[in-house]
Amino acid sequence: MTKTTVYRHLPHALRHLAMACCLLPFFASCIDEDEMPDTPSGNLEALWHIIDEHYCFLDYKKATIGLDWDEVHARYSQRMNDKMTNRQMFEVLCDMLSELRDGHVNIFTSFDTGREWSWQEDYPANVSDTLLRRYLGTDYKMSNGMQYRVLDDNIGYVRYSSFGNDVGASNLESMLVTLAPCRGLIIDIRDNGGGLITTAQELAARFTNEEMVVGYIQHKTGKGRNDFSKMEEQRLSPSSGRRWQKKVAVLTNRGVFSAANEFVKYMKCFPNTIVVGDRTGGGSGMPFSSQLPCGWSVRFSACPMYDRDKQHTEFGIDPDYVVSLTDDDFARGVDTIIEAARKLLVK
Repeated sequence: MTKTTVYRHLPHALRHLAMACCLLPFFASCIDEDEMPDTPSGNLEALWHIIDEHYCFLDYKKATIGLDWDEVHARYSQRMNDKMTNRQMFEVLCDMLSELRDGHVNIFTSFDTGREWSWQEDYPANVSDTLLRRYLGTDYKMSNGMQYRVLDDNIGYVRYSSFGNDVGASNLESMLVTLAPCRGLIIDIRDNGGGLITTAQELAARFTNEEMVVGYIQHKTGKGRNDFSKMEEQRLSPSSGRRWQKKVAVLTNRGVFSAANEFVKYMKCFPNTIVVGDRTGGGSGMPFSSQLPCGWSVRFSACPMYDRDKQHTEFGIDPDYVVSLTDDDFARGVDTIIEAARKLLVK
């Protein structure tokens, strides 16, 4: 039997992300689908119905990229036959899911994980480990995923490549004390693929002095493609600890996804913040999981989140200043995006 299961197959970080957003009872228990046989055709039918009834962006992606989920069903049903091996079936199912263009949609098996990475792979990297090592040097401070130092023009620089762990109030306090004399701050989250939404919230709370609406969320309330609750406010309160009062630049590229995409959404609300670099990768649907008749796990976006103007951020957030790495700068050991941020902070 195909069953949609909340949290069971989510990575640890995503369980925290999901629980942080006050889920409606619709997803609070297992949801039984129509029973499908454990055959290649049965698994395709089960997967198509899971997406059809629970995925949150079908109408949005029909409007933006021309997705026709009924046509997808007809086309991929012709590719499937019950004499296929598991690996052949896996390939067809992954191809069908790739039509959604969603990095939060995956199939997990014992031999492979189906993923859709075109949101990142089809774009320039706009980040270089070689250049980052030159800016950080060897004497940077390191605390629970954050690497930071003061650059030679008295600009603070923080490299934060993953929100996979809870940042911790004491860690943020120590970082802000160290960087307090700086005249501006750079937070570099390029290639941050997300993690805990609570980490994104805790970090962003250090840059606002007042509670504000930073976005909206909806929840699926039924199996219809447009069965959603009313938009609910996402509110962010200022931290009770030390808060940054000067200018801050957030550096982005297409590798900024999921909870990191949310962090950019929050920071765009603050008057002292600028976003520099490339459009983020998106990933604004809160992910949940399901199971196919064959036992494979499927992850998909179930709850859409919006910015404060009630606009989708599923396909990314534009920076305030579009800047890309250049070959000439790379040859000179210069990170074009970091240098642009430094100039903007002292302008």
